[in-house]
Amino acid sequence: MDKVSTDTEQPRPRWFIDLDWLQQNNRSFSVLAQTCLCPKCHERLKAEKEEILADDLLSTIRECCSKTPGFITPKLPILESMFRLLLANGNQPLDLEELERQLSKWWGGDVYRISTETLSCLLSHDQYYGLSQVQS
Repeated sequence: MDKVSTDTEQPRPRWFIDLDWLQQNNRSFSVLAQTCLCPKCHERLKAEKEEILADDLLSTIRECCSKTPGFITPKLPILESMFRLLLANGNQPLDLEELERQLSKWWGGDVYRISTETLSCLLSHDQYYGLSQVQS
């Protein structure tokens, strides 16, 4: 039996929210992320009336908002779900298999719309959420 060397495996593409891309394309991470806040955090951050930093939004969403029911549902568009999934993970890069696995979990096994091929195609054409592939 031949063994396949793991040294020759290509690294799997991983995806994240590219804050630099958003800024360069006149998109606001703050505006996009604030739509994902739970009502409690939205009111709290709105009351502070200061510019909300990306790190604060990421940690707030990861630690609170992503734990609320309905944060990610099958009713959301797939790209919106992936954006929210990356927010819930603190914008840690995820490969296609992990995105598919976690979306399936969030959607309660409702995966008829997703496959790694579908996710790859959608991610490759995103011009709204700043979803980009990690550059090695």
